[in-house]
Amino acid sequence: MKLIRTLAAVALLCSAAALPAMAQQQGLADSGLVGKFENPTIITDPTQWPKTFHEAPELAALVKAGKLPSVEQRIPQEPMVLKPLRSIGKYGGTWRRGFLGPGDSENGNRLRSGDKLLFWDETGTKIRPQVAKGYEITPDGKKTTLFLRKGLKWSDGAPFNADDFMFWYTDMYQNKDLVASPSPEFSVNGKPGRMIKVDDYTVAFEFDDPQFLFPLQIAGDTTVGGGQSRLQSDNRELGLYAPAHYLKQFLPKYSSADELNQKAKAAGYDNWVQLFKLKSDWRLNTELPTLAAWKMTQAINTPVWAMERNPYFWAVDTEGNQLPYINKVQLTLAENPEVINLRAIAGEYDYMERFIDLAKLPVFIENAERGHYKIHLDPTLNGSDSALNFNFAFKDDPQIQKWINNVEFRRALALGLDREQINQAFFLDLGTPGSVVPGDLIPESPGGDWRTRWATLDVKKANEMLDKIGLTKKDAEGYRVRTDNGQRLRLQIDTVQSLIPTWPQQAEMVVQQWKAIGIAADMKLFERSLFYTRLRNDQNMMTIFSNGGSENLFLLPNAEIAVDPQSSHNGTAFALWYSSDGKSGTKPADPDLLKGYDLLRSAVGLPEAERTKIAQEIWKLDADQVWQIGLVGLSPSYMGTRVVNERLENVPDRTCTSQHCRTPWSGHPEQWYYR
Repeated sequence: MKLIRTLAAVALLCSAAALPAMAQQQGLADSGLVGKFENPTIITDPTQWPKTFHEAPELAALVKAGKLPSVEQRIPQEPMVLKPLRSIGKYGGTWRRGFLGPGDSENGNRLRSGDKLLFWDETGTKIRPQVAKGYEITPDGKKTTLFLRKGLKWSDGAPFNADDFMFWYTDMYQNKDLVASPSPEFSVNGKPGRMIKVDDYTVAFEFDDPQFLFPLQIAGDTTVGGGQSRLQSDNRELGLYAPAHYLKQFLPKYSSADELNQKAKAAGYDNWVQLFKLKSDWRLNTELPTLAAWKMTQAINTPVWAMERNPYFWAVDTEGNQLPYINKVQLTLAENPEVINLRAIAGEYDYMERFIDLAKLPVFIENAERGHYKIHLDPTLNGSDSALNFNFAFKDDPQIQKWINNVEFRRALALGLDREQINQAFFLDLGTPGSVVPGDLIPESPGGDWRTRWATLDVKKANEMLDKIGLTKKDAEGYRVRTDNGQRLRLQIDTVQSLIPTWPQQAEMVVQQWKAIGIAADMKLFERSLFYTRLRNDQNMMTIFSNGGSENLFLLPNAEIAVDPQSSHNGTAFALWYSSDGKSGTKPADPDLLKGYDLLRSAVGLPEAERTKIAQEIWKLDADQVWQIGLVGLSPSYMGTRVVNERLENVPDRTCTSQHCRTPWSGHPEQWYYR
């Protein structure tokens, strides 16, 4: 109880804006909840690599039975060698975790992010090797080369090399039946890039114009950087590589369309395309080879989503022990985030950050000893852990579309919100109220008063602005009425069961606060799959979501401006227009929005210093034009509240929680173990 009182005192007496610094001060520092950034060390010098190798007892038994090659034959000649964070681990155990059903694929994708080609350090700012042992970019930015690990193998033992990249490029990415629209990252100024096989373990990407961002995009959470797990599960068939030896059999080029269509219909699908998408979807197909640390053994559409150690995983520790240490991963179905929080409080999970509710922090602390777990807080640097996003391409109601696209209307809505109340109610006063711009520590942040631009409570001014744009008439209950038919003007905020469980309640508070400016609104909660279906069809007026990851704007621009048709909150039609270079979708009419797109496109061909200036200009546009209404950010609420089994070792005290860091993979769970 003393610790709870300490936390409460810190929350009340200290500014939320100083949260990162607070970790060095008495309150949270003494609590041990906010630690220092740390991670295992990647050993890149071959002379320091181990000369002999060891494996888990379960794999050794399979080798003895003749069902698996020796560990020396399974590990590549150029493995990734990790010096564990604190100690060499031991094999065994099952990582217990929760998930919310088939729509919660991100939960498992993040556990398998070891299949990404490049990754990040613990701060999320420096690129580190992973599947690829390294990269280089030419001084003019027109060519990026990836160097693969010699001898690396898929989980079924088949070789992994440049042919898997070329298969993806020629047979999947350029197949219009599979990829309807190209990746925006794989083109510059409307000119598509090219993939070239240099040799079996070297792949190059060439562009006609400079593309300085490409290495960052490969490492980031983008359409080219997601890895096999992340992007194939979104039915986009992207990610730069795929298991050619397995997937060829499901393509007409290597068989026939008639034969595959017959197989598809026999399996209950309309055609070969649907069958291919099933076979390439790691969430549903247990036979699909992977590069991840754990391969799936039980599909996502079951009550227990299960994975087991990949016997060909390509990483070892400094003593030659093949990773991962943990045998299995088991995600148990929960009805909703509240159930996940209750189970976490009861100590039923070994590592859980997804859906953990920061507002329940005192309860977690009170039950930590009884539940045999520890709590870690990882403050983020993105501007809004909760933001209201406008869909500028919404067309189902022309009157609503008109007001959404009116900047004075958006500014008035932003001024009508009491962010301090939201911060206290849902963030324990540990967040920072304000606009969507990132924290001042981020070089891309415009700083100054942009954090408060149109982001402070001013009910009087908001009412005056709404009157001025013509919304003067109100009904008997004081709500403003539409200018076309005299009916009540009513907005809808779509919410989803997601990483911050209190989004529905936050949206309800927004609805209540807007009553003071005469705006009626409803909160509507959707299942995750339906939520994204509505996004892709531009059926949403507004959503509440995080802009996590946008602190590096060019790694996740979709959090601020619509560029990805699969997940844009601000207009799928606009994202289609941008990603197709105007060949499809709808061109925005707003000149400021067009300016934002032009700035974003221009940044691709610029070195870092100039890109930073461009990012600052985009943030200024966003804050001034209120493309999103920022509520509260810079808090530990967005996957930054971690519940960790006290027996789980090598877990970092603090790690990057940004979207591109793919939490919890940012903590390198392949080197975690149970003592």
